[in-house]
Parts: sequence; structure tokens; C-alpha cells
Amino acid sequence: MASKSGKSGGGGGIVARVSDSISRSSIVVSGKKVAEEAATVAHRLLRSTGKAAWIAGTTFIVLVVPLIIEMDREQQFNELELQQASLLGTPPPSLAPGK
Repeated sequence: MASKSGKSGGGGGIVARVSDSISRSSIVVSGKKVAEEAATVAHRLLRSTGKAAWIAGTTFIVLVVPLIIEMDREQQFNELELQQASLLGTPPPSLAPGK
């Protein structure tokens, strides 16, 4: 019987040796290193981008949304003032003399 030490002349042994020699080649090893480094850089970039998006989003909610709400309230108040002035027959405040 032939031993199964991997050095027998069987077809699986040749394929295993060729595959092993390919996976140990300098091109494959350097390619793996480059792929690992690229994955690390992509992961760090994704984390920092996520942090920046979080900061921008919370800043927008805290600062800009209240400003938009206040501007909308002021616009509604101005429209209500113009509507009341037109119902009472007085000229709108922007067209009143002396201003």
C-alpha cells in the first residue's frame, strides 16, 4: 500500500503541491498584504466618515432645525398680520406712511 504522507505520486498530491507553491509565491503573499492594508484603510475611513456624519447630523438638528422653525413662525405671524390689516382696512405695515 502507498503511504498518504503527501509525497506519493497520486494526482491529489501534485495538485496540492502546485496549489501550495502558488499560495507561497511572493506575488500572492504581497497581494494578500496589500489587500489587508487596503481593508484596514477602508475600515478606518468608514469609521471616521461615520463619526463626521454623526457630528454634522447632530449639529444640524441642534442649530438649524430650530432656526427653520422660528423663521416659519415669523412668516406665519407676518401673513396673519397682513390678513388682519386687510380685514380692518388699514394699510399693511410695510406700506404705512412714516416708515
